Amino acid sequence: MSSTAIAAVILFVTFFGLIILRLPVTFSLVASTLAAAFYLQVPVVAIFQRMGQGVYSFSFLAIPFFILAGEIMATGSISTRLVKVADLIIGRFVGGFAQVNILASTFFGAISGSATADVASVGGILIPMMEEQGYDRDFSVNVTVTSACQSMIIPPSHNMIIFALAAGGLSTGKMFLAGVIPGLLLAVSLMTVTYFIAKKRNYPRGDRYSMKEALVIIKDGILGMMTIAIIMIGVTTGFFTATESAAIACIYSFVVTFFVYRDIPLKTMWVILKRTVRTLAMVLAVIAAANGFCWIMSYLRIPEMATQALLSISDNKYVLLILINVFLLVLGCIMDVAPLIVITTPVLIPVIQQIGMNPIQFGIVLLCNLAIGMCTPPVGATLFAGCAVGKIPMEKCMRGIVPFYAAMVVVLLLVTYVPAVSLFLPNLLMGA
Repeated sequence: MSSTAIAAVILFVTFFGLIILRLPVTFSLVASTLAAAFYLQVPVVAIFQRMGQGVYSFSFLAIPFFILAGEIMATGSISTRLVKVADLIIGRFVGGFAQVNILASTFFGAISGSATADVASVGGILIPMMEEQGYDRDFSVNVTVTSACQSMIIPPSHNMIIFALAAGGLSTGKMFLAGVIPGLLLAVSLMTVTYFIAKKRNYPRGDRYSMKEALVIIKDGILGMMTIAIIMIGVTTGFFTATESAAIACIYSFVVTFFVYRDIPLKTMWVILKRTVRTLAMVLAVIAAANGFCWIMSYLRIPEMATQALLSISDNKYVLLILINVFLLVLGCIMDVAPLIVITTPVLIPVIQQIGMNPIQFGIVLLCNLAIGMCTPPVGATLFAGCAVGKIPMEKCMRGIVPFYAAMVVVLLLVTYVPAVSLFLPNLLMGA
């Protein structure tokens, strides 16, 4: 066996071995990278330089701003007002509160870009309300968990920014637009599943509102909804960059929460900032560690070997796409999102270029796979958060989640095999 092959074995065996031992992903990435580097006699300083360069990018400035905006809105009452707007729109239909949960997650995902924040805020409000209305707790948690994963696909997902950079600097605006239709399709598919389950179990409809009540709800919720317009219109028109739109959205949410709604004291901002810094530190540490891991993979020419291996199995585009999806689904069940994006993107981009797939479309395929992984054990962060909020064992939650998985897989297949689903809006508004 060649020294390159031995180093690759050391790299992956060490990494997955430490993951199985439940060592944090960041430390697993660093340890496996250093183990391979020591064997190859690569200077350690080169590894840490690559790790530093991995987060030394102006575009990454958008991530802390989006995280901070999401934390402000999750702490304040914007999420509550969005729930009321969703209830006004769809609450009167079959499975009313469950449908409201999905639509509210769509709104919240389009503002915060965080699935975990969605579960904590929207789920924290709606799961108890759904139980009071007669919904089963496991069903309530399943709806919350799967709908929260929309934030992976609906802009402004900070994971889109990570992918755009990992893929060599793709347009963030195009990535944002590419996620709109798939995100809405995911919402519709989950609502369809919810409708049939609610009808079968005879779950109640929500209340109807008078015109006066509807106007009050719209008036209260319109300021929160404006954040979506700020982000999407600004980025897609080129009026400002993704980083600038994130900063403006952050300032806007701060002003609305603390000076317009005024439902939490200004001193709460210190707690919000601490939570933001903690989240950001975890995200950037993982990205830095993953960049070091990727550099070693490139040094070992693993992306080229992976491309040749996949193309040797079949030259049929559709077969290769199935293999890539299965590969990503499996990895999504055992790894966190950010390192998985950074590690798999440089490996798979050459493959999808060989079969003629647009990198923007592939980005949405990747995020759809990881969205499913986020609500799948053993590492699904959203699933863990939903079970914690709903105070339910994961085993009980998993019994009824299969129909929701099926809905998510249908959307994944549409995004994979119908390019227009993800590329129509970017090509229409920003050019092919």
